[in-house]
Amino acid sequence: MGTVVGRKIEPGAVDAKDAQRALRRINDYLSHAARGDGGIRAHLETGAADEALVLPRPVAEMFASILAALAQGQGVQILPVDAVLTTQQAADMLSVSRPYLIGLLESGEIPYTLVGRHRRIRFSDLRQYLREDDVKRKDAADELMQLDQELGLL
Repeated sequence: MGTVVGRKIEPGAVDAKDAQRALRRINDYLSHAARGDGGIRAHLETGAADEALVLPRPVAEMFASILAALAQGQGVQILPVDAVLTTQQAADMLSVSRPYLIGLLESGEIPYTLVGRHRRIRFSDLRQYLREDDVKRKDAADELMQLDQELGLL
């Protein structure tokens, strides 16, 4: 398991209008293309009209999802499902400091492995932590709402 660095596009790095135009074109094509096992033929804006890039349909659909985010001015990051992250990469993804993340690791909140002296976190474990944290936050908000109702504050 080696450390895998994903590809990241910062918000605003792609013009939203260009992304919206490309999204419309790919969605139009996907809505009319047959759902068979054949690939999607994409003609790139390079000037070579006779060359087409053939993409599997799931890849073309993934591009549409990426373009939708870019068209809204959002950034996008693509990581392999089995990616292994450094502590700094994981902290950046959680929007927390590296020392705070290390505290989460040491307390057992997020599993990790040691590679030499360096901690490594599987992306799938980080996603699982985020899902569990979201549930905890929702439960806490529901509990506060219930208390507010019981106290007549709402």
